[in-house]
Amino acid sequence: MIFGRGRAGTSFAAALAEVGWSIELVSSHSLDASARLTDAELVLLTVSDAAIGDVADRLAERHRSLTAVVAHVSGACDLDVLAAHPRVGSIHPLMSLPDAETGARRLLDRCTFAIDGDPLIDAVVADLGGRAIRVTGSRRALYHATASVAANHLTALCAQVERLAASVDVPVDAYWTMMRTTLENVEERGPGAALTGPAARADWPTIRSHLAALPSDEQRLYLVLCEGAATLAGHDLPDDLAAQLDGAPSTPTEPRFTTGSVATNASDSSKDRHT
Repeated sequence: MIFGRGRAGTSFAAALAEVGWSIELVSSHSLDASARLTDAELVLLTVSDAAIGDVADRLAERHRSLTAVVAHVSGACDLDVLAAHPRVGSIHPLMSLPDAETGARRLLDRCTFAIDGDPLIDAVVADLGGRAIRVTGSRRALYHATASVAANHLTALCAQVERLAASVDVPVDAYWTMMRTTLENVEERGPGAALTGPAARADWPTIRSHLAALPSDEQRLYLVLCEGAATLAGHDLPDDLAAQLDGAPSTPTEPRFTTGSVATNASDSSKDRHT
């Protein structure tokens, strides 16, 4: 049984049904709605992180004889939010699930799942054809922060690319192609070897010219990521750029060059399972 009819719940319901599980998908407000809870092997809570503990506690109060594994799909929460139940687990797909159809397809496409708890969770991953990685305790918050960087922060960066592309009348799909090939390079060679551009070669005059050209509300994100790229390449930002990043009064916005463009700064699952 799956409690929660959002994107995660509907994606898991469709994916598990595809591989032979008998599924009942209900609202998290319907804890008394099903008479088949006693037959369930797995109760999956696909609610918001903030609601997991409350739903789990209410479920335990209403169904004291429940023997199913009660599991959540949160990447950040530990198992302690399920402490009211004797058998618990967690299964978080390292994948974005934008809607039920796309989500189910991605869950079935060799997806990686961060898991913890009861061995039944391993069987769920095996049925879905995925890869299980065990992430426990205090490591979960850092694991989930990394996932947020990979998905949410990348999306925010894409939004900046889209805005800037529109401001110079360049089709944004040209930048999407560039980004896809960059990710391929990172996967094949690693971030350090894949890094190119002015921060990689400590070309501070070019970076200053970029900042002068960027709208003021786009400069900070550019500079934060510029510092990250420079650090990856083994460089420190010059003092004026570091000060600008720290929020000090900015230096003149015109790019600064010296002769020769040198910067002025030196520096098995059974198919008969039930949820």
